[in-house]
Amino acid sequence: MPETKISIGGREFEVACQPGEEHFLQSAAKLLDNEATVLSSQIGRLPEARMLLMSGLMLADKTAGLEEQLRALETKLGAQEALIEELRSAPAPEPERIEVPVVPREVHDTFAELAARTEAMAAALEERLDVSS
Repeated sequence: MPETKISIGGREFEVACQPGEEHFLQSAAKLLDNEATVLSSQIGRLPEARMLLMSGLMLADKTAGLEEQLRALETKLGAQEALIEELRSAPAPEPERIEVPVVPREVHDTFAELAARTEAMAAALEERLDVSS
């Protein structure tokens, strides 16, 4: 079992861990050291056992807060997943029928006839104006 040196609150400790877990131990020690450093800056030098206890309690408090946030987020996620499932399982909406008014063919023919007459009248008027000039 490998032994690793860690530093917490300016004090060195030699700790054994499983092979390959040295990195995790160093990370955990760094978290504990950060809390011990805060304590030392606020209170000053503490006995080793008290420093480790207080640092551990501060980390436990942070962990409890994070676990509470995690539970709240898991609850919110569960509600969102239920809503998504509800929307997926809901029947598709009925297609909406939209009627577009259609201009009857007779109206098109009437407009075409009126346009032809108007063009004929315009041509006749132009002819008269050209002749009288």
